[in-house]
Amino acid sequence: MTVLDTRTVVRTAAPYVRTSRTRHYLMCEPTHFEVTYAINPWMDPTNPVNVDRARLQWEVLRNTYLSLGHRVDLIEPMPGQPDMVFAANGGLVVGGRAYGARFRFPERAAEGQAYASWLIRSGVTVAEPTHTNEGEGDFLALGSMILAGTGFRTSLAAHIEAAEALDRPVVSLELVDPRFYHLDVAIAVLDDGNGDAPAEIAYYPGAFSKHSQRTLRDLFPDAVICSEADARVLGLNAVSDGLHVVLPAAATGLAASLTARGYTPVPVDLGEYMKSGGSVKCCTMELHR
Repeated sequence: MTVLDTRTVVRTAAPYVRTSRTRHYLMCEPTHFEVTYAINPWMDPTNPVNVDRARLQWEVLRNTYLSLGHRVDLIEPMPGQPDMVFAANGGLVVGGRAYGARFRFPERAAEGQAYASWLIRSGVTVAEPTHTNEGEGDFLALGSMILAGTGFRTSLAAHIEAAEALDRPVVSLELVDPRFYHLDVAIAVLDDGNGDAPAEIAYYPGAFSKHSQRTLRDLFPDAVICSEADARVLGLNAVSDGLHVVLPAAATGLAASLTARGYTPVPVDLGEYMKSGGSVKCCTMELHR
């Protein structure tokens, strides 16, 4: 007779053959990147950036995308805007329309118009924001919805404004840990649900309020749960094409979990950008179809 030990419950996600889809990214060279002010817990102006290493790390990231077959466009960096390298914060683009960024801190205010101007020149219709938001830093696009963060940088009113601008449903999520001040350091979109597989994410529960944790469990019962250790090395600040997941090399536990789900982790070292609280996704705006 076989006895089932009911104390042990193993859940496995349905098997899907992972496939990549060609993506279109926008990046900004780190010409002026440095840490000269502190607007999040990661930033310390007394811990200087190694400029040469930062340039090399950025080049490796860009070349990684190109080697995977993706398109990478570049925006001209502006003097006096050291955080402009974090292209994800410049707006949210979905289907030829964009919701522009309106930064919380004056140190980054000029970036919003710079990114909006680039998008307009590229044929994207840009809705000018009236509420504070930091683009893909707090908005993550899936095929059926937009996940939106609030609590530190982006207002709830911006969630409503984004839904109207892009004609997409928006799910609001409250961030409560200042280390994870943007949604894109607390959640990684692994599959946007635009292909055969359903939408899938990885996230760190401790970054969210209890209510938002419940929302995420209900929407994504088979999500990859990231440990605090991997979240602390910004492992969730990752970019996926549906198969390949480009993520910080230090997030080894998360990489193992992704492999078990059929994804191919592509580790890169962006250690210099962690000094400013950013990594792979922060450096990458996706122009979603």
